[in-house]
Amino acid sequence: MKGILLAGGSGTRLQPLTLAMSKQLLPVYDKPMIYYPLATLMLAGVHDILIISTPDSLPDIQRLFGDGSHLGLSIGYRAQPEPRGIAEAYLLGAAHVAGQPSALILGDNFFHGSGFRKLLLRGWESLDGCTLFSYPVTDPERYAVGELDAHGNLVSIEEKPVRPLSSNAITGLYFYGSDVVDIARELHPSARGELEITDINRIYLKDGRAKVMELGRGFTWIDAGTQLSLLEASEYVRIMESRQGVRVACIEEIALRMGLIDADSCYRLGAEMANSEYGRYVMSIAGSIA
Repeated sequence: MKGILLAGGSGTRLQPLTLAMSKQLLPVYDKPMIYYPLATLMLAGVHDILIISTPDSLPDIQRLFGDGSHLGLSIGYRAQPEPRGIAEAYLLGAAHVAGQPSALILGDNFFHGSGFRKLLLRGWESLDGCTLFSYPVTDPERYAVGELDAHGNLVSIEEKPVRPLSSNAITGLYFYGSDVVDIARELHPSARGELEITDINRIYLKDGRAKVMELGRGFTWIDAGTQLSLLEASEYVRIMESRQGVRVACIEEIALRMGLIDADSCYRLGAEMANSEYGRYVMSIAGSIA
């Protein structure tokens, strides 16, 4: 399975915070925003990942993760000079996907919840053409919205509808079969000049190959693309970590627990950040498992 982490865009909703740095490198409490979608891909069992971002942001992201080998991952990079839509990720990442099933996640999407890894694995198991993840929201007109029938089957998808048919927002996490690149190549730009991911999803739906997995009670999804949602994500992480004594989206811990690195390697990664609480946490986790 291949993964694409789309960390592009200009972050205009977060200006002036993003005038001099990438949105995905802004802090969400104790770590850069991009840690959270990367952690989601890791939990989904995706270890071969392409990060797509702007030419200006890529060097900073590459300094953060390198080739990913220290985490047991393979991370590559590709520039997206202009934001031409989410679906363009599959044109830019065609060689990376190479005809394999893949996961695409947006760089400002935050997921957390008990049993999340099991749900992600079920998403792969049920994958026919397209597996989407929905989350109930109070303002569905801001998102792509999935309408479900009484049996939980997806029957329609509307992009930012004026009169939403449901409150189920389609999140920025998508699982696709091996034919997604071919589908993306057939797309035409929308009225706003972008290749829309919703158009890909509708093609799978029309073919009867689109499923939705609902993130209900016990799960949190935040599109951290505004000042308020960025603050909400940070506060959520702060509360979870201070109350439970665990780190949300600690990529070193995930790598260790998934067997991608050993305890000694994990300890060394923590020791490199030993002056921070985060680094000391990584060292303690490595010590407890060694």
